[in-house]
Amino acid sequence: MTQSGTDTKRTDNKTKSALSPVLLIEDEPAVMALVRAVLEGHGYTVVPVESGAEALRLLESGNFHGVISDMRTPGGVDGAQVYAWIADHRPELARRLVFITGDIANEETAATLRRTGVPCVEKPFRVHDFIAVVEKTMGRAA
Repeated sequence: MTQSGTDTKRTDNKTKSALSPVLLIEDEPAVMALVRAVLEGHGYTVVPVESGAEALRLLESGNFHGVISDMRTPGGVDGAQVYAWIADHRPELARRLVFITGDIANEETAATLRRTGVPCVEKPFRVHDFIAVVEKTMGRAA
């Protein structure tokens, strides 16, 4: 607060981003914790969920800057299905989606990546490589 009682905005990485949050879909707790910490450390606000089905519920009414999704998640809705829903119902987010997967050799995964053109970061990944793809796809956090 300033002396006049008005709020001031801080611009360091500890301040929440002015952007809407990034929706993170990841069922592995260690990977979720790492990705969330990296994103928050770079100024993004993160809403984490463990399944594609839970993500679709939030996407129906929530405002998100972008989506980072594992290709394989429990609950009957995988990354490809999340992309299809976004393309149909929230097309503005289709260009701000990043897949993460440890299953890039799987033909179904490879076909999805070819068909959608969505950038993918293969697990395990280097933090620098991951955040570079996120920033190229979604822009830097403010």
